[in-house]
Amino acid sequence: MEPITKLQAVIHCKCPRCRQGDIFSGKMYALSLKGQITNEYCPHCNLRFEREPGFFYVSMFVSYAMNVAEMISASVAAYVLGLPLEYDSLWYYVGILLLTVFLCSPFNYRYSRVILLHWLTPGLGYIPGSGDEKVNKMKTA
Repeated sequence: MEPITKLQAVIHCKCPRCRQGDIFSGKMYALSLKGQITNEYCPHCNLRFEREPGFFYVSMFVSYAMNVAEMISASVAAYVLGLPLEYDSLWYYVGILLLTVFLCSPFNYRYSRVILLHWLTPGLGYIPGSGDEKVNKMKTA
């Protein structure tokens, strides 16, 4: 199997070490109670995703930055599409911002953790062939 690029691994939410195992189980916009669950370990190379207790609290800061960028983009798009920037249309902007935050929250939850694992965690990088010995053991057993 040919290795995928780092960008492809980020887009498809793959493990930063082996780029083959899934970080999440479940769909991004699933309508179930078990929607997005972060796997504790990579199913391919057995990497523990939560590096230390409270590791994913940092992803809240990444998610905050993503929210700010999305809200600014939604506001500029509303203005460009003809919503006047006046006091009378203030509640339209508030509604647009709340709708943007609500619709993008599953995306932000998932990709803030992926960005934290792939780009903001020192010493965690791609190791070609990691996890292959585990897969080979499973095939021979």
